[in-house]
Amino acid sequence: MKKFTALLLALLMTVVVLSACGSNNSNNSGSKSSGGNGSTKASGDKIYIPVISKGFQHQFWQAVKAGAEKAAAEFSVEITFEGPETEAQVDKQIEMLQAALDKKPSAIGFAALDSQASIPLLQKAKDAGIPVIAFDSGVDSDIPVTTASTDNVAAAALAADKMAELIGGSGEIGVIVHDQTSVTGVDRRDGFVNRMKEKYPDIKIVDIQYGGGDHLKSTDLAKAMIQAHPNLKGFFGSNEGSAVGVINAVTELKKEGQITVIGFDSGKAQLDAIKSGVMAGAITQNPVGIGYETVKAAVEAIRGEKVESTIDTGFYYYDKSNMDNEEIKAVLYE
Repeated sequence: MKKFTALLLALLMTVVVLSACGSNNSNNSGSKSSGGNGSTKASGDKIYIPVISKGFQHQFWQAVKAGAEKAAAEFSVEITFEGPETEAQVDKQIEMLQAALDKKPSAIGFAALDSQASIPLLQKAKDAGIPVIAFDSGVDSDIPVTTASTDNVAAAALAADKMAELIGGSGEIGVIVHDQTSVTGVDRRDGFVNRMKEKYPDIKIVDIQYGGGDHLKSTDLAKAMIQAHPNLKGFFGSNEGSAVGVINAVTELKKEGQITVIGFDSGKAQLDAIKSGVMAGAITQNPVGIGYETVKAAVEAIRGEKVESTIDTGFYYYDKSNMDNEEIKAVLYE
């Protein structure tokens, strides 16, 4: 009987010890998980930063993507880069932003198609401790830690100066803008229009149309404007798709040499048009630099380092005379 009792007590003690070990192992396993706001990842995982652009249809965004990937490799972080099929799909971009936030990223890069529509979701990111880095096009809010972009007002003003010089300071001109909801669309429109009003009273802007950055729609709008204003001397296209649309319209209506065209960004169609003389010149941004600075700023924000409230990534005017210069070639893309 005593032997049986001793054996029973030994078995009970073994069960207690094993239960305690199981409880401790469970707690240790849980401590490896990431925090609730996604700012830390499980042991051995890279920092994750989704980057959401305004689109994918232009080579500009592919150049931004290349810059972001360069920074990701340099700082050993994981990124994804995506955007809607067209720059008119605000709702699609908002869905992408929500999906990215659902993954609890360490930070997020965002180029807003609509400067206000995304604010509620960006506020959620801020409340969750996820730094937001705006790029290319900011939002009407102080939520982003910084905005990495071109000074679009100054860049468009330079385009206006070049246009005025090329058409002799007088005449009728038209403007095709990619949209009136993004910061880039508004700033480039206003930068160009206001410079004309301030410095060139003999130049008249006969119409401003919005083509959504789509070259086919922009072509139709430009053709209609040319037909409505037969004395048109110049055209400004505010982004790659807008400028390509103007090039197409001028070519299709056989107005080469009669209408001065100034664009924005680069891409093969604009580069070829400048070489052939259909387009006078264009403003180029630094798209690779925009992508690189976006990811770099995200990493700095995650680390708690100081990030400047704006990051000016620069711009240049290029034409046939300087497009082969090394400084210009470095910021052009096909």
